[in-house]
Amino acid sequence: MSDSHELAFNLRIARATDAAEGIRSFELVSSNDAPLPAFTPGAHVRLRTPAGAVRKYSLCNDPSERHRYVIAVKRDAAGRGGSVSMVDEAREGDLLCVSEPENAFRMSRGARSYLFIAGGIGITPILSMIRSLQEQPDAKWRLLYLTRSAATTPFVEELRELDAGGHVIIHHDEGDPSRALDLWPFLEKPQDHQHIYCCGPRPLMDAVKDMSGHWAAGRVHFESFTDGSVPRKNDQAFIVHLARSHKSVAVPVGQSILEAVRSAGCEVAASCESGTCGTCRTGLLAGEADHRDMVLMPEEQASQIMVCVSRASGGELTIDL
Repeated sequence: MSDSHELAFNLRIARATDAAEGIRSFELVSSNDAPLPAFTPGAHVRLRTPAGAVRKYSLCNDPSERHRYVIAVKRDAAGRGGSVSMVDEAREGDLLCVSEPENAFRMSRGARSYLFIAGGIGITPILSMIRSLQEQPDAKWRLLYLTRSAATTPFVEELRELDAGGHVIIHHDEGDPSRALDLWPFLEKPQDHQHIYCCGPRPLMDAVKDMSGHWAAGRVHFESFTDGSVPRKNDQAFIVHLARSHKSVAVPVGQSILEAVRSAGCEVAASCESGTCGTCRTGLLAGEADHRDMVLMPEEQASQIMVCVSRASGGELTIDL
């Protein structure tokens, strides 16, 4: 996660409410009523949770609002504690240390139509995008909103208010893969000047990526909150050699390459830290990578790596840093 010096100011929790089962919504305002820094649709902020962890959350309110930021947090008992701390401990009136907004999931304002695909809490950045389109009456959009159940689906009433033309499909699969919405009819034929924005669990994004491979480059966009340091079942420690810095850095299980090389004093540009924006693209000079990003094309994977999420398949890698 980003260093705490990026957390620029304190915001007060003006309102905290249950948005759905296991999901809590927070309205953050300036402690002195000053206007907040502007943000664009799809942006997120980083904040320090009551437990001390720094986590990022999408802003889901209208970008034209300067008096507040609204986020929603899903309580993940299997996570590293940040979301549990927010849902269980953050209270109205508390001050949270927050960064200025960043955006690794920008909308293309040149698009004539938009297909939004959201899974669960992935609705948050997309809700802000839809709100921003209310000022563009000619904009065409459709939302496919996929959740487990009605009880775990936040912002239903807000979407009904925004959906004057039947643009929203909300689908509950009740946890049964056989009841998943068939996305192929929506992705089979690319529409002129249409862009896809997808945010949700990794299996959903993988499915959308597979089914949209025939769409033009640059028209399919992904956002994820996958933390590159969260280990997978078969992760192993490895060594990453930095060719230009002449350093060798150990990358243990539970730490990303990005975090490891930053700790060794090597500056690396990064934004999403979830393998979806491409900011941390780095040359791969030797070794076999375990690619976990949503950006690289197959032909690029032998020579490039996203250091925020990807790891080594063997014991070491050499990268162009």
